Amino acid sequence: MKLTTITQVSVDGVMQHGVTEEDRRNGFERSGWAAGAGDDQTRAFIYQTYQRADAFLFGRRTYEQFAGYWGVMDPGTNPVAGALNTRPKYVASTTLSEPRWADTTVLSGDVAAAVSELKARPGGELQVHGSGALIRWLLAHELVDEMTLMMVPVVIGQGTRLFPADGPDIALDLVDSRADTKGVTIQVYRPAGRPQYATG
Repeated sequence: MKLTTITQVSVDGVMQHGVTEEDRRNGFERSGWAAGAGDDQTRAFIYQTYQRADAFLFGRRTYEQFAGYWGVMDPGTNPVAGALNTRPKYVASTTLSEPRWADTTVLSGDVAAAVSELKARPGGELQVHGSGALIRWLLAHELVDEMTLMMVPVVIGQGTRLFPADGPDIALDLVDSRADTKGVTIQVYRPAGRPQYATG
């Protein structure tokens, strides 16, 4: 399986917004910026993305938010609930011992080895939604095969950003790019090693 990440970000790179409730960590007061973003084509793209997943990988915080919201829905409610409630879920956590969402496996030991083992299995996609800390860790360990950034046309000015100020440098190949009628852009990238820097 290839490991893909799907992330909503603002133009200034903020991904903090809360999935099902206000995310007030570190005094964040500008939640809700991603609610209702995108037109019908973007919503269809999101549905199709979830539907093609073979399995999902989460960080603990996103897992608990998704479990409390999507995990209690009937799978027939919509395509997102259908995918999340009928496919295997993995959560990287050293603190979660009893996951409440059916078909969940906790990865608490050597996470890099566990994720590499999952990627070696046959199948299409192991998808990561949200889970900023996990995505940063996966990128640092060169485990991400493809990244989808859904950029909402807004500058938030505060909040946790997807890319840290002191993270690894990564060259990206653009695979796909589109913009919807509300100004949301969807960009799909594949990591391509380290960037080449011009010399004086």
